[in-house]
Amino acid sequence: MEEEKKVVVNNEDGDSAEINLQATQTAPEVEEIDTAAELEKLQEELKAKDDKILRLQADFDNFRKRTAREKTDLAAVIEQAFLKDLLPLLDNLSRASDAMENADVETLRKGIEMIKQETVAVMGKHGLEPIDTLDKPFDPNYHQAVGTIQDETKEDGLIAAELQRGYIARGRVIRPSMVQVVNNN
Repeated sequence: MEEEKKVVVNNEDGDSAEINLQATQTAPEVEEIDTAAELEKLQEELKAKDDKILRLQADFDNFRKRTAREKTDLAAVIEQAFLKDLLPLLDNLSRASDAMENADVETLRKGIEMIKQETVAVMGKHGLEPIDTLDKPFDPNYHQAVGTIQDETKEDGLIAAELQRGYIARGRVIRPSMVQVVNNN
């Protein structure tokens, strides 16, 4: 079926023109079939995308869980390696304890000094370093001031005494040094 429509078009000059348009009407069944097919196609695409999103979410969850498990496993391996390195220290402390009854003071002093050196070596192997303090300028990032000392031979702000050693591990302060700082004012 054809239907005629008249359209009036106005231009900028104020003139107008009438145009006859003929519209062809299509059969409603054809439109519905095309629309139904298009709808079904879009629903299938949506379902495929939903499935893809669900798979991606599951993959991400699995990745997150696997990463957490690997991190825990790595921490356990590092901890075991550290504990294994401490075993000789424990052995030497046991020997020193057993030898205390029969050893003289000098032998015990040497034994304790050897254990201390071995401990420092093991800790150094695992990245632990002492913080250098004496006669260095006070730095609150590395030092904790617990008192002041007057000392005319040193400048203000220098560290005069270390009361407890501080340590750094891989660039991070594990424990600040407890120090006394020169203050001559």
